[in-house]
Amino acid sequence: MNNTSQFIYTLACSDDESSLCSLEMRSLFGVETESLIIKSDVSIDPSRSPFVKEQIEIMYEGDTMNDILKQVEDIVLNDSTFKVIFVKINDLSPDDKISYGDRRIIERDLGIHIEGEADVHNPDHVFGVVTLGGRWYFGKYRLNEAVWFLHMKKPRNYSIALGTRLARAAANIAVPNPQGVKAIDPCCGIGTVLVEALSMGIDIVGRDYNPQIVQGARANIAHFGYVGEVTYGDIADVTEMYDVAILDMPYNLFSSTTPEEQLSLLKHTRRFASKVVIITIETIDDMIQEAGFTIIDRCVAKKRSFTRQVIVCN
Repeated sequence: MNNTSQFIYTLACSDDESSLCSLEMRSLFGVETESLIIKSDVSIDPSRSPFVKEQIEIMYEGDTMNDILKQVEDIVLNDSTFKVIFVKINDLSPDDKISYGDRRIIERDLGIHIEGEADVHNPDHVFGVVTLGGRWYFGKYRLNEAVWFLHMKKPRNYSIALGTRLARAAANIAVPNPQGVKAIDPCCGIGTVLVEALSMGIDIVGRDYNPQIVQGARANIAHFGYVGEVTYGDIADVTEMYDVAILDMPYNLFSSTTPEEQLSLLKHTRRFASKVVIITIETIDDMIQEAGFTIIDRCVAKKRSFTRQVIVCN
């Protein structure tokens, strides 16, 4: 994921999602986010995150817009078409915000200095320009395609299932870099986490002790054209080792799990996974520690009046 290029990412999240967004950003980029814009040498597809809005792969930077205008003259697109987008999210103070009209002027001026044909509807190349930390940046632009949004329409669904945004963020928190990582969701339910993880190329398998639920998870995965293994069986029967597990603790009317059974789930997960991301509606810190895990990060994920904790352990 790391290379010599640098990237700028803009974020979008509600107040209820800010804690979850921050944890995902810490996992993906290794930094604490204090604003809705990040500069990083870590390259990720912006569509991976439910909170990353757009990405600019930096080509040019300067202290002023005039510095950028001079540099973009080096771009020669020949017969290719292009479009320039002024990225609205930045770290400017309210008094220094750039107006809509000025943004359009900047886009036009940049377009004049690029050798190619402008096309605002279906361009071959899209470029973005943004200001951050008192400097200007210009580069290749990518918009989040909101893949997770399509996954909301599953053929099999249940009211207590994780939301797709939380499931996608949990997969990123658990596996920020999928290369060489083996993951498991040992209580996968209808496969919400599995669908999100598989769509991002994460090597993950699922398991559940309810045969009907397993069939639902398989149907959901197949519906979106993904291929993934979902087995029926108790967590106690897992023998293969995994780098990370995502454990959504059972709860509600569909699960009368006792504290003893919850502890057993955690202990079994400790047995076959060196890292776990736990999603729980209860505070179970003592139980997590008793199972042999160390809590290294956490957040609160809210949805109206309903709150879940997302806890990262190793």
